[in-house]
Amino acid sequence: MTDPDPPSPTPGSGGSRLRALLPDLTPWRASADFRRMWLAGLVTTFGTFLTFVALPLQLKELTGSALAVGAIGAVELVPLIVFGLYGGALADAMDRRKLILWTEAGLGLLSALLLLNTVLPHPMVWPLYVVAALVSALTGLQRPALQAILPRVVAHEHLPAATALNSLRWQAGAIAGPSLAGIIVAFAGLPWAYGLDVLSYAVSVALSVRLAPSPAAHDAEKPSLRGILEGARYAWGRKELLGTYAIDMAAMFFAFPNAVFPFLADELHATWALGLMYSAAAIGSLLVSLTSGWVPKVHRHGRMVVLAAAGWGLAMAVAGWMDNVWLVLVFLAAAGACDTVSGLFRAAMWDQTIPDELRGRLAGIELLSYSVGPQLGQVRAGGMASLTGVRASIWSGGLACVASVGLLAVCLPRLMSYDVRTDEHAEAARRRAAARTAVAEAA
Repeated sequence: MTDPDPPSPTPGSGGSRLRALLPDLTPWRASADFRRMWLAGLVTTFGTFLTFVALPLQLKELTGSALAVGAIGAVELVPLIVFGLYGGALADAMDRRKLILWTEAGLGLLSALLLLNTVLPHPMVWPLYVVAALVSALTGLQRPALQAILPRVVAHEHLPAATALNSLRWQAGAIAGPSLAGIIVAFAGLPWAYGLDVLSYAVSVALSVRLAPSPAAHDAEKPSLRGILEGARYAWGRKELLGTYAIDMAAMFFAFPNAVFPFLADELHATWALGLMYSAAAIGSLLVSLTSGWVPKVHRHGRMVVLAAAGWGLAMAVAGWMDNVWLVLVFLAAAGACDTVSGLFRAAMWDQTIPDELRGRLAGIELLSYSVGPQLGQVRAGGMASLTGVRASIWSGGLACVASVGLLAVCLPRLMSYDVRTDEHAEAARRRAAARTAVAEAA
């Protein structure tokens, strides 16, 4: 019979140290809405990554052009900018739950259109670009609401842990999705990849319906250009926030080579490894998230953002130099680990310092920082690959990333000196969170 009350490990023991590294599950245990959002996100992340692999592969098969594949980023760029900014204002002006629900349903319908095009006797190229642009628009509308609703369902002190758990969710889908997509496309065909993506959105909508309402403040203004500019002025006045946006955009623009992975797999004579290339970064990210118990103990978030972004670029440069596909995968995984560290501390700075009434608009600006960079990065990678070769496109972009991050760190001292313990905006956010808790307990 087991001891019903086994002794706790002594401080400093191996068991205690291991638990200190494991993810903090407090947000999952404390919030039913966080659990629903987490599960819905896990399902759709899996489906989205099926399409993430299937779409460029289908374009490669239909056109044979690296530039055509990289152009996906170009058609997604303008809708993402326009609707990302508008979506941020919308998230501050309406029920965030409704915005998430309706955009999720729309994304499912767009995946169904990809499926219909694929089962035609002669699939067309132009619908792939149209759907990619529309998906970008709906993503721009949805993502600010997803970001802005988090502090309403998770306690202020648990936000870094919630961010780590969300990162873990994304990585699970990012690993399983691309890996299975390669198998599904090879043995069952593209329609199965798109069909499973449609199914994932149906499940997500069913979970999202059960979220509690998240209405706008009673004095919230309607979405307007003035409101968007108000958010932009706030961001401009926060140089440490500007630094996180600039660092992420530079890293993604110079060192996001996903568009050329199908051609890299061909060049390394390892077409079987295409799915692994897409999922390698997520594997590295997963290792960080599974050992993320240390994240709440770090207070100088800005320095971690800079160091991790430079590590991302360096790892990508080394991946571009490697001739062995397994070494390429190892350094792609290392890059993913660095990107996750950077992302965790960027999100901590955003979530723990931005006032609730501005979260949607600031999340729209944030969306541009971490989404526009990859879109432009795809265009850069595809264009450079057509001029200099696939591997040169990868390693040169990695080195450019390291150089640009170093330059930005020198130019942004507020980012490097940021400390959540002493930052005035973080302290104000703690006071607001405490006041909301007091009101809720009194009611």
